[in-house]
Amino acid sequence: MKKLLILSALVLGLNLSSNAQSILNKVGTAAAAATGFDANSLTSSILGKLTPALSLTPAQKPTVTTIVKDFLVQKATIMATQKTDPAAYTSKFGKLYAGLKSKLGTALTVAQLAKFTSLKPAAPSASNVLSQLFF
Repeated sequence: MKKLLILSALVLGLNLSSNAQSILNKVGTAAAAATGFDANSLTSSILGKLTPALSLTPAQKPTVTTIVKDFLVQKATIMATQKTDPAAYTSKFGKLYAGLKSKLGTALTVAQLAKFTSLKPAAPSASNVLSQLFF
């Protein structure tokens, strides 16, 4: 009986944690949509530029796609502070970007990561989709 109770609690806990992840993902996507920031579209455009520039392998592409999309969803949640509190935005964005580089460092080779860093535009540009990753 005790084992059954523990097993039931474990299954319930796993179910709740799985639902919590789903809810957090939906909240992030909703925040992105509310700001007019389409993370899915931007991810596709960014990967369209990164894939040839970094010579991403088929094995790397899904991992990099997930990393970039997660970064863009997180960026969308802080974009409102860009106008109301630029200093807070800069601080939060710096942490997000550091996390992006760290995660990309596990998915890319050293040469690819160096090439990624060299793709940074001089200034934010609406015509260069990669500026979404750097600014």
